[in-house]
Amino acid sequence: MAVYTEVSDDDLAAFVASYGLGGLLSYKGIAEGVENTNYVVHTEKGPFFLTLYEKRVAPDDLPFFLGLLEHLSAAGITCPTPVHDAEGRMLRTLAGRPAALVTFLEGVWLRRPQPRHCQAVGEALARLHLAGRGYRRRRTNALGPAGWRPLFQRFQSRADEIAPALAATIAEELDTLDAQWPSGLEQGIIHADLFPDNVFFLRDELSALIDFYFACNDALSYDIAITLNAWCFEADHAFNFAKGSALLKGYQSVRPLAPAELAALPLLARGAALRFLLTRAYDWLHTSNDALVSPKDPIEYLRRLKFHRGVRSASEYGLGNGA
Repeated sequence: MAVYTEVSDDDLAAFVASYGLGGLLSYKGIAEGVENTNYVVHTEKGPFFLTLYEKRVAPDDLPFFLGLLEHLSAAGITCPTPVHDAEGRMLRTLAGRPAALVTFLEGVWLRRPQPRHCQAVGEALARLHLAGRGYRRRRTNALGPAGWRPLFQRFQSRADEIAPALAATIAEELDTLDAQWPSGLEQGIIHADLFPDNVFFLRDELSALIDFYFACNDALSYDIAITLNAWCFEADHAFNFAKGSALLKGYQSVRPLAPAELAALPLLARGAALRFLLTRAYDWLHTSNDALVSPKDPIEYLRRLKFHRGVRSASEYGLGNGA
């Protein structure tokens, strides 16, 4: 279970009491998630979601994240909404950790999404991008291109423990992306981590987007590339053209892509694959065997990267096939 910080019954009851939500009835740690400690908290006024922010989340970023959730919710995006305590605070301290209480959202994430689900995700991502236009706070993408090489240097000497010649593959890719990374694309708020476990469905309908703790300012089309990587590959690592076409069709039905964004998509997809290869490789080599959460396999993203290196145009992701 991904509960890194234990909270006592008395401390949690006092914390909940300050929100005017009635008495604390029960609470339970949540196994999902690898960055923070999460509990479902049941009060006399219903369930809520409590997050204690662990060391991998910079405290200075928390006003950006919580403010963004409020902004998106007000703009019609169904996402967790921070609850204010009696003094109007969204961010508190509990058990020595920064903590926030947010609304509880019903839904489940899909282990085997189908093209229709990918289309719904594309539509939701585009709506998120439009809704984020009015948000005034800014956060640099710490895991964007400027951060890739420094991260690689932290494990470069051990990279070949994961796969033969991995260090050389990553070094070559970094050189290519440094030289060719596109500029001038529309910027805005991106989710940056819209994997299937961060999207809820109810009765086959998309019901909510969650986990905005990688959100930042970057190219909107880079967010599409991240989402293509996350939703459109099968267990055998093959790209699913029907899912790619559906996701892009859904996105463009809400926010049509500019020609420059379409042209850049293969390179952006390579960059997105490299970003997750790097973070997974680092975690693979630096997570202890007794850790609460097992690291994710970096080889999945090495295979995605190799696929994208062979793509020459956005049509190979499904554009032009109704997208």
